[in-house]
Amino acid sequence: MATEFSYRHLYYFWVVAKEGGMSRAADRLGMAVQTVSAQVRELEKALGCALLKPAGRGLALTEAGEAAMRQADQIFQLGEQLPATVRAAASGPVVRLAVGMTDGIPKLAVRHLLEPVVHEAHLRLLCHEGELPDLLGELALHKLDIIISDRPPAPNPNLKVFCRELASSPVAWYGTADLARTVRAAAKRHADLASALAEADVPLLLPTAHNVLRERIDRWFERHERHPRIAAECEDSALLKTFGAAGMGVFPSAVMVEGDVMHRYGVQRIGLAEGVQEDFYGITPNKKVEHRLVARLMQQRVAA
Repeated sequence: MATEFSYRHLYYFWVVAKEGGMSRAADRLGMAVQTVSAQVRELEKALGCALLKPAGRGLALTEAGEAAMRQADQIFQLGEQLPATVRAAASGPVVRLAVGMTDGIPKLAVRHLLEPVVHEAHLRLLCHEGELPDLLGELALHKLDIIISDRPPAPNPNLKVFCRELASSPVAWYGTADLARTVRAAAKRHADLASALAEADVPLLLPTAHNVLRERIDRWFERHERHPRIAAECEDSALLKTFGAAGMGVFPSAVMVEGDVMHRYGVQRIGLAEGVQEDFYGITPNKKVEHRLVARLMQQRVAA
């Protein structure tokens, strides 16, 4: 199909928009400012509208420029993947699977959820961690095949994705043998574990506030009208468990991965956080999954 504009001109416009000005774009491209400016004007002429406007000492996008930029982002981000894609195809029968993981999600749980595909022959697994909105953007650009998240995406009419719960697990408290004995002694005098933890005054190791589990733990203590002592808050669940293994405090974890947690970190289960659970979701670009490994992942329902 013939096009009325040059992709070379579009690329120069894309760089100018990324850099916020002609001079910086020219430096990046190794070209004269006048040459870059002329290329962008050719694009504007071909499209029949202005894409850039003055903004202080730099340039800003017009509404038409914003629309062009969204398309250019997709075109050139996909283009950046082309060399790696071609090399992978030439090197043999590689099965590529790009997985996004929300930051803070327990990595042991992710490994557990990926179990149906990790032994696939010729698998090349690419894992990316980030915040859910950023990962959804990468999913829309086909840079990811699936997202594993601790929460479903917020409703958005412009976001066409399919979400399914893959697993739901009760949550328990874990700690060293010494801390476990201290809490169990206090538990003999209380009907609930929240009160035992508070009375024993053991330090808690908790996820940070952006984590779904943290909100549920906070509500659990509020229901029992208890205010325990918090020793550390960690975004990284593995770091939280490492501190727990060193005896710094007790920590919550999904029972689904209890065997791994107890074996790797040398801790004991202290007791269940009654009514608290951790949920895990698979998110794909649409309900009709074409990637056979993604289909295999989305069909699973992991028991706690």
